[in-house]
Amino acid sequence: MELKWLCVTLLALGILAVQAHDMDEDDADDVVDIEDDLDDGIEEVEESKSETSSPPPVPKVTYRPPVPTGEVYFAESFDKGTLDGWILSRAKKDDTDDEIAKYDGKWEVQDMKETKLPGDKGLVMVTRAKHHAISSKLSKPFVFDTKPLIIQYEVNFQNGIECGGAYVKLLSKTPELNLDQFHDKTPYTIMFGPDKCGEDYKLHFIFRHKNPKTGKYEEKHAKRPDADLKTYFTDKKTHLYTLVLNPDNSFEILVDQTVVNSGNLLNDMSPPVNPPREIEDPNDQKPEDWDERPKIPDPDAVKPDDWDEDAPAKIADENAVKPEGWLDDEPEYVADPDAEKPEDWDEDMDGEWEAPQIANPKCETAPGCGTWQRPMIDNPNYKGKWKPPMIDNVNYQGIWKPRKIPNPDFFEDLEPFKMTPFSAVGLELWSMTSDIFFDNFIICTERAVADDWASDGWGLKKAADGAAEPGVVGQMMAAAEERPWLWVVYILTVALPVFLVVLFCCSGKKQPSAAEYKKTDAPQPDVVDDEKEEEKDKGEKEEEEEEEDANEEKLEKQKNDADLGSASQEEEEEEEEEDRKPASEEEETVNRSPRNRKPRKD
Repeated sequence: MELKWLCVTLLALGILAVQAHDMDEDDADDVVDIEDDLDDGIEEVEESKSETSSPPPVPKVTYRPPVPTGEVYFAESFDKGTLDGWILSRAKKDDTDDEIAKYDGKWEVQDMKETKLPGDKGLVMVTRAKHHAISSKLSKPFVFDTKPLIIQYEVNFQNGIECGGAYVKLLSKTPELNLDQFHDKTPYTIMFGPDKCGEDYKLHFIFRHKNPKTGKYEEKHAKRPDADLKTYFTDKKTHLYTLVLNPDNSFEILVDQTVVNSGNLLNDMSPPVNPPREIEDPNDQKPEDWDERPKIPDPDAVKPDDWDEDAPAKIADENAVKPEGWLDDEPEYVADPDAEKPEDWDEDMDGEWEAPQIANPKCETAPGCGTWQRPMIDNPNYKGKWKPPMIDNVNYQGIWKPRKIPNPDFFEDLEPFKMTPFSAVGLELWSMTSDIFFDNFIICTERAVADDWASDGWGLKKAADGAAEPGVVGQMMAAAEERPWLWVVYILTVALPVFLVVLFCCSGKKQPSAAEYKKTDAPQPDVVDDEKEEEKDKGEKEEEEEEEDANEEKLEKQKNDADLGSASQEEEEEEEEEDRKPASEEEETVNRSPRNRKPRKD
């Protein structure tokens, strides 16, 4: 929120600068108006800040202990605040020093350190660098038959994790099972959960498969998931881990109800559940005359007579010429003339003192000093040691492999889902980080039951964290509190661009107001424009008038030419009539045309 108002303040300063730039061209009265406007703007910003400075209330999420909605084999939320039903191991690890062999790590039921749900408790592995083991009985043993197996629980690495695990073990149902002596060698059916050491982030799914021929158990590991698991170990949030095993041998591994790994027990485990039908004969040996060489030197090849194996790879360049100015008599290095023998130099102990060598100053301006030698170039006649060319080996038999024989230990188990029944769940862990938080364990056969349990437990945590999580501004503020230099970045990336945009877009030269035209005789821009338009219209009008006058003169000239033509025709007609008239009348007739009028006869 403070960052927001920091940016608003900088924006207001930008507006002040813009208006101050325009103020130089305004009158004193305008200055008063602008200052009043700015005061009003600042008051509005302060009022808005006071109205919105208080953060909105955070929605409250009320915690209620989850209750199973169906049949379960095991369900534990730790909300009673005790370890009732859980047994702490008092065993010792084999082949380990007595000082660290004991399972003396401390377990407690506590609230999460930064919980958003008061009353939500969990199992916490309190100590570090110790062996921890704790377990609890199921309500009844789980038998793998026609129903799926679903195991689900929550983990929060409250302090991060350096090296350690948070996986669970489903302890096999055996007559020897004693939870009081639970240790690393206690038989288990399935091991599932997160584990990390160094930069190796794992999500285990291991089951112990019984060989039907030998009766021995062998661990089968699921393939590594393709998803990036690092965030689940480092973000200090509660994550939900779920394993679903189906009677058709398929499996799914989910984190926060999102599938991160899946596969089939027959095809996606290492080593495979079923051994190969054939194996290599361990008693088979490669024959001595077996030839594995695909290429051999040509036995018929002969070295050419002109092949000189002794020719050097480099020879002196005979065309090279010593550069002019080369100082043959000057050494490249000389004794430093400015060096002085140290006062504490003991020639008996240190030997005869010699000045240190420095580059010869005379060689700095010369192309070189000392004895000149021709540079070396590649020898065009060099061929090296002769070797016969390689040809295909006609006796090549391929890479030898021992023959295959039937696997005496072969078996085919098409239903690996039918594992050894288990009757308890346990945590047997070592960690270099303390305060690992576990919560809401459930083992059941129905997906809907597990989803409802997750919704009432992990779902509430997620909702509470989301309600309390700050917005973008809050996150930026929190980051800046840890790294104060981020304030500079925020100002440069947020406030400065806004300030520059306002400055460049709003600080153009302001046009004088109408009042200024009254105070001065300067022509207004619109008047000048009108005068220009009137002059343009006047010029166009004069051009039109001149064009009309020219057209009128042209028409008048054509009319005159037409009149002259008609007058000539009339004169000719009159002359013809006069020729018909008597001479006396001809003399008395007066020609209308002055040019054709005949003189009278006396």
